[in-house]
Amino acid sequence: MEQNLEQEIDYRKAYEQEHLRNADLAGRVADLEARCDDLNFKLSRIKNNPLWKMSAPLRRGMHFVIRQRDRLKNCGNLRGVLAKLKYKKIERQAMENYGTKSFPDEAEAKKQRECVFPYMPKISILVPLYNTPEEFLREMIESVTGQTYENWELCLADGSDSEHAYVAEIVKEYQYRDKELQKDRILYRKLEQNEGISGNTNQCLTMATGEFIGLFDHDDVLHPSALYEYVKVINEKQADYIYCDETTFKSGNINHMLTMHFKPDYAIDNLRANNYICHFSVFARELLDGTELFRSKFDGSQDHDMILRLTDRAKNVVHVPKLLYYWRSHPGSVAADIGAKPYAIEAARGAVADHLKRHGFEHFQITSTRAFETIFKIRYQIIGSPKISIIIANKDHVADLKRCITSILEKSTYENFEMIVVENNSTEKETFDYYKELSEEEKVKVITYEGAFNYSAVNNLGVSHASGEYILLLNNDTQVITVNWMEELLMYAQREDVGAVGGKLYYADKTIQHAGVVLGLGAHRTAGHSHYKQHRENLGYMGRLCYAQNVSAVTGACLLVKKSLFDEVGGLEESFAISLNDVDFCLKLREKGYLNVFTPFAELYHFESISRGLDDNGEKAERYNRESEQFRSKWREVLEAGDPYYNPNFSLDRSDFALKI
Repeated sequence: MEQNLEQEIDYRKAYEQEHLRNADLAGRVADLEARCDDLNFKLSRIKNNPLWKMSAPLRRGMHFVIRQRDRLKNCGNLRGVLAKLKYKKIERQAMENYGTKSFPDEAEAKKQRECVFPYMPKISILVPLYNTPEEFLREMIESVTGQTYENWELCLADGSDSEHAYVAEIVKEYQYRDKELQKDRILYRKLEQNEGISGNTNQCLTMATGEFIGLFDHDDVLHPSALYEYVKVINEKQADYIYCDETTFKSGNINHMLTMHFKPDYAIDNLRANNYICHFSVFARELLDGTELFRSKFDGSQDHDMILRLTDRAKNVVHVPKLLYYWRSHPGSVAADIGAKPYAIEAARGAVADHLKRHGFEHFQITSTRAFETIFKIRYQIIGSPKISIIIANKDHVADLKRCITSILEKSTYENFEMIVVENNSTEKETFDYYKELSEEEKVKVITYEGAFNYSAVNNLGVSHASGEYILLLNNDTQVITVNWMEELLMYAQREDVGAVGGKLYYADKTIQHAGVVLGLGAHRTAGHSHYKQHRENLGYMGRLCYAQNVSAVTGACLLVKKSLFDEVGGLEESFAISLNDVDFCLKLREKGYLNVFTPFAELYHFESISRGLDDNGEKAERYNRESEQFRSKWREVLEAGDPYYNPNFSLDRSDFALKI
């Protein structure tokens, strides 16, 4: 009886302590929300001020000048500025090669037309018509009739009103021309009423007889080799869902390109956050068995919904890394302004939510990001409160270590963690004095690694002492920025399909140190960090600094992974004593079929290499060269294949997604 009473008292104390912690956290959140409300009120008052509205053109000009200044600041001296300006000029010239200059000449076109593949599928191209301007309609149809691969059919469902009766007449003209060539590939149906994008496209599908289906907008243009390139990968890679790179153009001239979108290969986290696949989707008709093509409830984002559903079903989604689709920008088009179709934003959010529910996710949140209204931040539910073991290797530099640990203890909203500091060859009295202080902190313990510094071995030792379900490798020269940084990492690491998760790291000047690792990037052709030295406010290439995405690797300076997976791949490879051990670790996870994720919503400072110095002297440079050679040898086939999340049209000599010259 007395023992039960003592247990009840202990439970009550534990409950009260937990209640107090939750109340404190709730108070911190409430304070932040109140501050946000206050700032939003002030911002709204400023934006509604007539003077603010009148000064908009001046501000845009000022911000343009500031952006150019900031870009040039990264160039260093005058020589760097001139080199960057020269590169930009060359890059602009290179852009021209993606327009009509990229079209096959007469000899190449003849070769492609006469090519006989083992499998020559018919591709049914679906185009919903609605009051299409004559010029746009003719250019669209002629870009199909001009395809070098000729086993296609064009299925047109016309919902135009009576004032646009010319649409039917123009289609009949092209039908007649095709029949003169003893072909009958242009199918047309006049609809009794306009059924919207989804309904009209679904009507196109009822006419289609092809083994593959292609989706094409009524005002866009295809590269002449688009279908040829697609059938090529259908044969070579057994692709059942294919997409390509694309560009927007203006003034009715595809050479007047506004934005060139060079895409990664299939990446599910990218696709959930952003419909990067978009155009030009072609897929095996059998993927539609038992499901719809477009669903009208997602009109405005019906393609995102369809892509999410069909790529789920596909056996092999293949990206053709060539610019084969030209998306016309004109008033009223989504290419020009998403605001032209505000319902598309809600439709996109609904499509992603529907997809996540099908995959068993619950209690998630989908919000727009600063990059674009339809580029999303997805907050997944954290299941339970698993323990995270934070491993921090350290040698002296007590001020850095203290800053790191203090920021974790004071700023982190996640509470179930331990810190394991792995001491290695420190000599300063202040360091050991601080270790004594840490012995009073219940969440921190210090262990010792004997021997010469080996980053992999030091961290492996730390992991062997960890009691957590998750391992968080963290450099001692980091400092927490985002209070819920551990939650942002954990929500991805908890997924069964995810291996390593990394955050967004900044130098002291708030420029980017890490935003995901690209294989083959840099002078050594091993690996490098994307968006390196870009400013914190930068949106990144096509908004990629604003959403969580799949990457080949993340830095070991801040890397979260399940302890079971860490053990499954054998931890960090100790033959990579100093460098590339983190990339090697991530590739071992990828080799096992796991996804690695970079999230920009877990932010920390990383005062890189201040603890042990840069690898810039002779001995360290030689060691780095040896480990680079070892890495290139071990992962030769992977490097030769290229990073699937980094388009081959980009330069491997630059980290800013510049075109390869």
